Amino acid sequence: MSTLRDHEFQHLLREYPRPGKTFIVAPSVVDDVSSERLIKGGDGRQYEPEDYLEAFGHFVREEQDEIDALAVLLSRPSDWQPEALASLRDALKKAPEHFTEENLERAHRTAYRKDLVDIISMVKHAAREGAPLLTAGERVEAAMRKVVDGRELNDAQTAWLDRIRLHLIQNLSIDREDFALIPVLSYHGGWGSADRSFKGQLSELLSDLNRELAAA
Repeated sequence: MSTLRDHEFQHLLREYPRPGKTFIVAPSVVDDVSSERLIKGGDGRQYEPEDYLEAFGHFVREEQDEIDALAVLLSRPSDWQPEALASLRDALKKAPEHFTEENLERAHRTAYRKDLVDIISMVKHAAREGAPLLTAGERVEAAMRKVVDGRELNDAQTAWLDRIRLHLIQNLSIDREDFALIPVLSYHGGWGSADRSFKGQLSELLSDLNRELAAA
């Protein structure tokens, strides 16, 4: 212990002679540093993001007439509802390439430099390359604007639309059952209170919102 406490020994530990550093400069050599995120499909294959999206596009185009949820989204937006969204997610996940939202988001973020592209945009863009890539928030805002355009809203209706907006950003669809199950809706009186605020026309409003969400 006396050796360890010795000031000269401690100084030697800190200041012991070290070999000099030698740097070699090679002016004719260029180092390229790159990173690549691979996506693992359900088939065990590792996909580059672009290849994964190409496979996704092929799947959507080939199956759009066979999988009803794809047909609803691409051809029958008036039938869009929570059951269709759940069915769509399930069908994509069961594909051999395992098209989960997480995998698709990673691929779109890498390929298009846009975060949080919603599942509706992913499918529509896969079916038709010119379709816009929107976030859930952007899609909901666009649908809301179309549905409320020209309406005179009172304070109660505006408050309910704000709650519905929050729910849609997370879920991309809505139906009557949500007003009993989702706290942001049920806490404020649920379906009864909301329907009274819209003078018995809430069903029509929700149908319009679902249609516009799928149509955009």
